[in-house]
Amino acid sequence: MKVVVLGSGVIGLTSAWYLSQAGFEVTVVDRQSRAAEETSFANAGQISYGYSSPWAAPGIPTKALKWLFEQHAPLKIKPSLSPELIHWASQMLLNCQLSHYKTNKARMLTIANRSRDCLAQLNRQYQLQYQGRRQGTLQIFRNNDQMSAVERDIELLKESGTRFQLLDRQQCLQQEPGLENMNGKLVGGLYLPDDETGDCYLFCQQLQTLAEQAGVKFLFDTNINELEVDKQCIRGVNTSQGTITGDRFVVALGSYSKSLLAPLGVDLPIYPVKGYSLTLPVIDDQQAPTSTIMDETYKVAVTRFDERIRVAGTAELAGFDATLPDKRLATLNHVVRNLFPKGTDLTQAEYWSGFRPMTPDGTPIIGKTPIKNLYTNTGHGTLGWTMACGSADILTELMASDGRLELEELCVERYQ
Repeated sequence: MKVVVLGSGVIGLTSAWYLSQAGFEVTVVDRQSRAAEETSFANAGQISYGYSSPWAAPGIPTKALKWLFEQHAPLKIKPSLSPELIHWASQMLLNCQLSHYKTNKARMLTIANRSRDCLAQLNRQYQLQYQGRRQGTLQIFRNNDQMSAVERDIELLKESGTRFQLLDRQQCLQQEPGLENMNGKLVGGLYLPDDETGDCYLFCQQLQTLAEQAGVKFLFDTNINELEVDKQCIRGVNTSQGTITGDRFVVALGSYSKSLLAPLGVDLPIYPVKGYSLTLPVIDDQQAPTSTIMDETYKVAVTRFDERIRVAGTAELAGFDATLPDKRLATLNHVVRNLFPKGTDLTQAEYWSGFRPMTPDGTPIIGKTPIKNLYTNTGHGTLGWTMACGSADILTELMASDGRLELEELCVERYQ
């Protein structure tokens, strides 16, 4: 059975790996010259199982209005009459209801916890080296309202079997001594001990090598033009290198999945939420983070690699605008100076931006489509690496079942 996977980011790459391990003959197609050159290239570096949570949450509409007037707000919206943005935003607002939030977060935690087990197994078998750390995530709170709001998440964490620990100010400093500069500004934190960190790009390069050794064929520098359909069945992929045929096809193109499938009548409610990151060297180990800090106020993550720090955050709704405005980067700089002013050197920062494929409910779109041999694995938002192995494992199980297994709560049908 030949499967063609479109996209070689962390989602497409893990899809190809798990499908090949299940006995499928896999070909991966990507316009870049190697894997993980776009959204997976310089992401936050978090593998945040316990932090898996939809952006659509109770209180977000009110906060979004307030953020419009704040300099360092976590969400920025470029004024637009784009029908795509308006439709997506309206769906997201509906998912802010508490009942929807609980359902969506439970789904996300289920995928994330499965991903945790899959990645652990992968590392036991191959000992991948991607500057990974297994010291958890510390979500820090600057006010009592944030501490109160986390209570609803705690119940869902308990139900999903996710380990956590609520910390007071002093316990936060014990967990992350480099936060001593924040002593008077911290109220407490939520510690998720099973979360991990690492360089996603390094992970992908090693997994690409393993996949090639397992027989996966990669067609890089190949532009994807369209899917060729005959009688509600995909016959091939029209590319710059000619038509690529297969028995089944998987779309894992992140934010670009929507435009590829729209001509086929498959409507993926995905919007490219732009995110920013900076990578900078550690100059004082004692004044730098040991793992990942998630600043709840600014929604910015500060993640430790070996001798580097990755700072990522800001969600901008501006379509496919790839520019790096100084005013967006200022928020990341502000958080670094605020949390770890002596641990890093901002003059050596490398800046980057990418498009996170966000669904209105936060849950990725995994599984079958109305076209019988076409599948999707996309829409993971900010949690691509966190959910990658679990999503690929679910996709492989669905495809290997030959239609006997269905998960309508994950596939595109849930939006119908």
